Parts: sequence; C-alpha cells; structure tokens
Amino acid sequence: MEGGNSPNLQLQQLPLATAAVSVQPHTDSFSYKENLIGALLAIFGHLVISIALNLQKYSHIRLAGSKDPRAYFKTKTWWCGLFLLVLGELGVFASYAFAPLSLIVPLSAVSVIASAIIGIIFIKEKWKPKDFLRRYVLSFVGCGLAIVGTYLLITFGPNSHEKMTGENITRHLVSWPFLLYMLVEIILFCLLLYFYKEKNANYIVVILLLVALLGSMTVVTVKAVAGMIVVSIQGNLQLDYPIFYIMLVCMIATAIFQASFLAQASQLYDSSQIASIGYILSTTMAITAGATFYLDFTGEDILHICMFALGCLIAFLGVFLITRNRKKSVPFEPYISMDAMTGMQNMHDKGIAVQPDLKASFSYGALENNDSMPEIYTPATLPIVQEQHGSKGISAPPYRVLEHSKKE
Repeated sequence: MEGGNSPNLQLQQLPLATAAVSVQPHTDSFSYKENLIGALLAIFGHLVISIALNLQKYSHIRLAGSKDPRAYFKTKTWWCGLFLLVLGELGVFASYAFAPLSLIVPLSAVSVIASAIIGIIFIKEKWKPKDFLRRYVLSFVGCGLAIVGTYLLITFGPNSHEKMTGENITRHLVSWPFLLYMLVEIILFCLLLYFYKEKNANYIVVILLLVALLGSMTVVTVKAVAGMIVVSIQGNLQLDYPIFYIMLVCMIATAIFQASFLAQASQLYDSSQIASIGYILSTTMAITAGATFYLDFTGEDILHICMFALGCLIAFLGVFLITRNRKKSVPFEPYISMDAMTGMQNMHDKGIAVQPDLKASFSYGALENNDSMPEIYTPATLPIVQEQHGSKGISAPPYRVLEHSKKE
C-alpha cells in the first residue's frame, strides 16, 4: 500500500514544484525588495559620487583663486570629497549584488542630474529670473525627463535574480550566446582600435565605443565579484573558486583601459559631449551584455520590456538635454590665421606654409621649419651670418630672396 501511494504522491507534488520555480521570479516579493535595495544603493552611490566630485572641483578652484600655497591634497575639502567618492563607489559596487545588471547601469543618469542641480544652485554670477529660465530651461526639462526615465527603469526593470555562485558564473561564461557575443565584441573592438591607432580616426564615437565595449565587460565582472562576495558573507564561501580571481583581474584591467581611453577623449572633446554620448553608448552595451551573460530578461513579458526600453530612451533624452546646455570651452587662438579673410592668399614657399595651422603650434608667429625638425612648437629663429667681403668661401645666406619679374 505504501509503495503504491508513493508514486501518486510524487506525481501530485511534481507539477506544484515546477510551477513554483517558473513563477518565482515574478511572484516572490523578496525579489522586488532586492531590486529596490539595489536601485536605492545605486542612486545613493551616484548621488554621493556627484557631490564628491564637485567638492574636489571646488577645492581646486578655491586654491587657484587664492594665495594659499598649500597643495590640494592638504585641504579638508579635498579629503572630504575623496571620502565621499569612495563611499559612493562602494554603494554602486554593492548595488550590483542585489539587482540585475540591466537595472543598475542606466541609473548612472542620477549623477548627471545631481551635477546639473548642483551647478545651477552654486552659480557664482548674477542673473535675473527671465535670463535664468531662458538659459536653463533645457536643464530643467532634461532633469524632469531623466527622473521620469529613472522611475520607469525601476518600475519595469528586469526581475531575474540568481545567486552569484562559482558554478552559476562558470555556466554563464561558457554558454554559447555569451561566447558569440564575446566574439563579435572582440572583432568590433579590434577594428575600432585599428582605425583609431593606425588610421587616426579620432572621432568621439570611435573612442567612446571603445570605452563602452570595455565598460560592458567591466560591469559584467563587477556583478560577478560583488555577488560572490555577498554570497560568501552570507555563509556560502565562494572565494576559493578560480573564477572569482579571473573576474577580479578582468574587472581591474578593463577599468584601467577604460579610464585611459576616457582620458584621451577628454583631451580632444568637450566634457558635455563625452557625458551624453558616453552614457548612451555605455548603457546600451552594458544592457546588451547583461541580457546575454546573466539572461536578465528571461521570463519577462513584452509589456515590461517595452516600458523598460521606453524608460531608457527617456533617460537618454534627458541626459542629452542636460549636457546640451553646458557651456563649451572656447579654445584660445594664439595668432591670427592668414586665411581668416576670404580671398586673401597665403604665403607659401614651394607648397610649405610659412605660418603653421592652429593645431600645429601654440607660439605666436612660429615658423614651420623646412628641415622637418620635431620641435615645431618653439619659434624658429634665423641665424645671424656676418658678411665676409672678398672671401671666396662665403656661405649662402640662411634665407632666400625672391626675385620678382616685371610680368608679376
């Protein structure tokens, strides 16, 4: 009797168990709490990072405008900014362990919103209400759109949760969708790097695409490292898995190269362009990597995915409007270009311009050496040659006198 009842019991319990597993990502209230905890940690971290960076910038500006001989790292304001910066980075790092990757990455728009608000509040110049509204209307609209987009991201974000154990990460790492994604990303990265280094394609989209490709791998490894640390703190030790240290090394390496490309972009382009275009490209690539590696959108319905995509688009538009209104730095022109006026001819000597272009020299009146010397940034001087009358071995003058004919 007992043997005959046991198969019936197993058949009755099997559908219940499979049903519980299939609906767990959507009905478990604890998963939504984890999403909320991760989103709040990310928002707190980005907000604190924005305040920290503005504090450090304020410290530099304050020292530059005063006669204080101290270095910036000897001021309390700079150290306070550094402490808040570390605190904010820890908050963002911890958020990856609770919420899906595709939800945390777009929340970096909070730092752009906070920077815009801080910049508006701490304006040093005098302004009238009409001028203020006309000048900062795009910033207000952008902040509103970014807030709406952030709300949609949190509300309709992916709700897939998985323990970041060594077995799960290894299984995702060798899955064919991620391997195919890695192959495409490596090929694209090599092509962009070739055009950037060999063909001098210093376009902002090329550089920030390199940053975005590296950043997608950075956030994937950050989530793995943060998740394994949290699981280890909860009692299930994961630090003895080799995959943990592989992810840690990849996280550090990609972050360093990403910072290097960002530094190169900041030397060529305005920070507002880097902030807007970089946010759009990095967020798009990171969401794609999260959906491929961690399968963030598995089991999500079409409505949630469409609303999440709408939230991303609104956040993108908000960040673009915020950065669009920032003042762009006007480059200093060290000399008046000879071809500034239409119809004026340049002075040439065998096709070599006497006065260099604006990007070639920063010395007023500098001459480009015809001997192809590398030091073109220093003004060229003509050597003084004393005339020796009556000597046969007289050297030719260092300059050439052009003889104009009557026809000219």
